[in-house]
Amino acid sequence: MRGLKDKRVLITGGASGIGAATAARFLEEGSRVCVLDRDDTGCERIKHELPALGEAIIANVTDLMQVEAAFAETIRLMDGVDVLINNAGISIRHKFLDITPEEWERVVSVNLTGMFYVAQTAARHMWERGSGVILQTASTNGIMGYPYYADYNATKAAVIELTRSIALELAPKVRVCAVAPGYVLTPMQRAEYSDVMLEEVNRKIPLGRHASPEEIAGLFAYLASDDAAFATGHVYTLDGGETAGGLASR
Repeated sequence: MRGLKDKRVLITGGASGIGAATAARFLEEGSRVCVLDRDDTGCERIKHELPALGEAIIANVTDLMQVEAAFAETIRLMDGVDVLINNAGISIRHKFLDITPEEWERVVSVNLTGMFYVAQTAARHMWERGSGVILQTASTNGIMGYPYYADYNATKAAVIELTRSIALELAPKVRVCAVAPGYVLTPMQRAEYSDVMLEEVNRKIPLGRHASPEEIAGLFAYLASDDAAFATGHVYTLDGGETAGGLASR
């Protein structure tokens, strides 16, 4: 991708799954990369897996003071942040009638409040510098109804509107987009599937399979690059055709 060499990239939720694959992709593009994650074990692991990584900072995105401290440390290490991949998120599978207030607050605090804290902190830095790119992880769950994930779906729909709104306010200095993956076969996701369950889900997807984390990382790299210099305020779905036919909720 054009323009990614030496770009300074911060990735939240970067110790595993899509975040880790995205860190690897930006390093391949010649970018400088730091990741932020609350999982201390995961942070240690990714530093060994990606020796070129600048740092893996342990922080919880639901705590504004930790976010600000982590961002300050990232700026100290890289002398700035050009690209934010705002990716931290969680989900809990359960029926709507069984969601407890504590579970609701947990999902909302990570997926929406945490995303707001990180985006606002990055935006202030980028606005002052006069340029930057903020890319946020949404989901096809935020576009279509999907059973057993009411809290997750609500937060991802909110991320989409947050993305559109701040893109308007931060233009023309800062570009803001969201990526909405469909089914992605992360190691954690694969561990939850039996072979039969995996085959059943794959049958719903027109391309007949889940995405790999690396494929989502490739879209993030494109949107951060100079090739996407006219892209802002949009949500880019990468789902193998899943939402084209309304398959997600079946």
